[in-house]
Amino acid sequence: MSLRVLIVPDKFKGTLTAAAAAEAIAEGWRRVRPDDALTLLPISDGGDGFGAVLADRLGAEPRVVDTVDAAHRPLRARWWYDPRSGRALIESAAIIGLALLPPGRCHPFDLDTCGLGAALGAAHQAGAHEVLMGIGGSATNDAGFGLAHALGWRFWDADGHPIERWIHLDRLHRWTPPETPFPLPITVAVDVDNPLLGPRGCSRVYGPQKGLRPEDLGIADAALGRLADFAAITTGSRTDERPGSGAAGGLGFGLGLFLGATLESGFEIVARHTGLAEAIGNADLVITGEGSIDRQTFMGKGTGQIALLCRRLGKPCWGLAGVATSDTDVQADPPLFQRLAAITPELAPAAEAKAEAARWLRELAATVAGRWACRPPTDTTASKGGSPEGTSTECRA
Repeated sequence: MSLRVLIVPDKFKGTLTAAAAAEAIAEGWRRVRPDDALTLLPISDGGDGFGAVLADRLGAEPRVVDTVDAAHRPLRARWWYDPRSGRALIESAAIIGLALLPPGRCHPFDLDTCGLGAALGAAHQAGAHEVLMGIGGSATNDAGFGLAHALGWRFWDADGHPIERWIHLDRLHRWTPPETPFPLPITVAVDVDNPLLGPRGCSRVYGPQKGLRPEDLGIADAALGRLADFAAITTGSRTDERPGSGAAGGLGFGLGLFLGATLESGFEIVARHTGLAEAIGNADLVITGEGSIDRQTFMGKGTGQIALLCRRLGKPCWGLAGVATSDTDVQADPPLFQRLAAITPELAPAAEAKAEAARWLRELAATVAGRWACRPPTDTTASKGGSPEGTSTECRA
């Protein structure tokens, strides 16, 4: 029996864009099941690829801006603009992204979000009425300090000395905002729901991926903690505990604090503009994936959100990854993914998988397609892992 298969992956970070991953999965699947009807719908949760995915759906045209990356190296970065709606799309990963830096050579203490200021300025000069910014995939951990500085905010210690680096925010005694606030409303697409501080805060959960060492965590938390405390005293509102404030090294918190931005789930934004729920509803099987499926997948990441949406709609969801933590470590009971498969170590070692990611993702899709058969349910009870509210296709080995 032929299936209607929705292929809806996120990027495989550092190797494949979401669009390239979707094509690779489709090619592998067709090799084994050529009669299935495949629909490709690359998605983003607000990180790498956010701009391209939404621009394609919204008809926004690419623009470029001269700015700097997280290490203040000159950069010509892409952003997107739709003159008809006046909506500007900015992808932080295209400006201050970790993937733009040489691996292991830049410490987060020396990086900041300054480069985003030029992109916001370009959007304003172009005549934009609003900005939609995806902030995942950043190299930074400065809570938006660099961006605020670029837009005219100034920070001072108790002796009246200016604070020029975010790690010295533990000395923060006073700040002065710019004379003219940034005039455009900003909606921020966050890819995780973490708060700014604490065990689930940006420094401790995501900082090590960006280069923070164990001995650096106290320094980082002291700086961001003082900023959060000072902001709470000054504004009368404790926003650092809001879900998503810890996204992108605290950039979610900083955009709300310094620019009055509104935080929203990046997945929800993309789902709304791509008609994702309708596409899932029309499918017999949904295949999603990303480079690594692990605990962070279920902290608001796109693949985890797709699995949850599939459960609510009673649709089977399979997860494909470069690497994946075992089911018992990352999944609920019953599992959110009816099948979870990874390139490493099942098919290839990590180095080879990264060097030829498209090839091995095709092989993984073909392997999964050949190993499983699907048929309609025989009664009104959803299959294992599906939603109790409806029916779904039953998938079995």
